[in-house]
Amino acid sequence: MVRDGYFYALGLGVVAVVIWMLTHLIWLVAIPVLLAAFFLWFFRDPNREIPQGAGLVVSPGDGVVTEADRIETAAGSRLRISVFLNVFNVHVNRCPVGGTVTLAELRKGAFLNAMKQESATMNEQTLITINAGSYEVSFKQIAGLLARRIVCNLKAGDVVQRGDRMGLIKFGSRVDVLLPVDAELRVKKGMKVKGGSTVLAAIAVK
Repeated sequence: MVRDGYFYALGLGVVAVVIWMLTHLIWLVAIPVLLAAFFLWFFRDPNREIPQGAGLVVSPGDGVVTEADRIETAAGSRLRISVFLNVFNVHVNRCPVGGTVTLAELRKGAFLNAMKQESATMNEQTLITINAGSYEVSFKQIAGLLARRIVCNLKAGDVVQRGDRMGLIKFGSRVDVLLPVDAELRVKKGMKVKGGSTVLAAIAVK
């Protein structure tokens, strides 16, 4: 459980008590109680079995693959895998690979629907790059229409392991993973994935 869930639930619990003291109406008290239960559920943080093996890239988040295709960037061709998280998915994000964090920065922007392609460049987001030794993997936490808070616990110089918890995005969002263009794709559009446990791709280790 992410501690934010306890904070929301506690606040709503206080609201429920105040409503009961003022009105003694069960149906009014039920509203904050049900919301408190929702927040406890939303901020769940289940353990995951992390796949082992050289060059494996796991999903940073739970959701549905909405894109798995080659794109052109300023640094050259990359394979981009996009995962859309709806409000019912686990929102704790994880590191797709192990290595040293070389970049972790917040980029301010808009809050467009995360299903739209332009959200990858226009929306508020964090960009993280991990040097895994013989290759680099970048990934983004992208805010959405409802997701107005991105939490990233990484900074440049941190050493991480594949599947490590690294933050979350609240209330619906998107994560993008940018890989070397010759990575072997292990998922396709429409597939459901789980953060830290579903292998998105495999990269040949030199």
